[in-house]
Amino acid sequence: MTEGIVAIGECMLELSGQTGHSWRMGFGGDTFNTLWTIRALSESDNVDYVSAFGDDPFSQDQIAFFRENDIGIAKSPIIPGARPGLYAITLKGAERSFTYWRGDAAARQLASNPAALAKSLEQRTLVYFSGITLAILDAPSRRTLLQAISAARAHGSHIAFDPNYRPRLWPDAATARAVIDEGLKITDIALPTFTDEQELYGDASPEATARRLEEIGVAEIAVKNGEGAALISHYEDMFTVPASHVAEPLDTTGAGDAFNGGYLSARLLGLPPKEAARRAHHVAAAVVQIRGALAPFDILQLAFDL
Repeated sequence: MTEGIVAIGECMLELSGQTGHSWRMGFGGDTFNTLWTIRALSESDNVDYVSAFGDDPFSQDQIAFFRENDIGIAKSPIIPGARPGLYAITLKGAERSFTYWRGDAAARQLASNPAALAKSLEQRTLVYFSGITLAILDAPSRRTLLQAISAARAHGSHIAFDPNYRPRLWPDAATARAVIDEGLKITDIALPTFTDEQELYGDASPEATARRLEEIGVAEIAVKNGEGAALISHYEDMFTVPASHVAEPLDTTGAGDAFNGGYLSARLLGLPPKEAARRAHHVAAAVVQIRGALAPFDILQLAFDL
């Protein structure tokens, strides 16, 4: 029987701008942000973040932070001499931009031990990964990861995937399309963002995105569209769910990741896709009203229950 939840990817050191030249350090990264939301909302007591970590003080602090919030690291390797990546958030109004230092980050070695990776994914209710997870890996490591995820799916895990296209992480768009399509072929629930799909695939509308993913074989799709309605396709039953309006957002960092976490948490609880999307919008709306990617658990829980 499957149990527990795992997300795969890169959790980085996060610097968020405060007043003047002061910065606040935290932790964040697309798949970790989603897992954080799931940890807040899920009834599971077996939640792990699968990556690779260094042995430096920042990596030790990161793992300790996970542990304090009941998030494990399964069989993730500890790489001697490695360290986490770093990003800084700068804001113009509520809109954010990012500067990254991640070229030699430990997470790029998350598939360096195929047996440990496979063990980390064993007996999971849900396995979650993203296009960024794939983009930070070299080609052999991508194959190792996709094989491990496919094996987990064959043994009963549900696979959720956010294509999360970031052009600067890929050598070219053709490579990104080919690799992301491979990820979609082993996906049960896809959580794309329309603007990403439009840029990478030329989709004319969220409906076009959903139809393309249906043709690949994805049974459940939630297409995010910023402040617009989310388009849901569930076994080709297609409908929209309006977003929750926030009059004055403070920081939009992590909003899409929070939507993903809210949606997946609701589905894990057995709620139907329409209700899952409604709750996911509420969770995303709560996150844009705090600074940084990670909202306190109580804020996420209150939003989810609205």
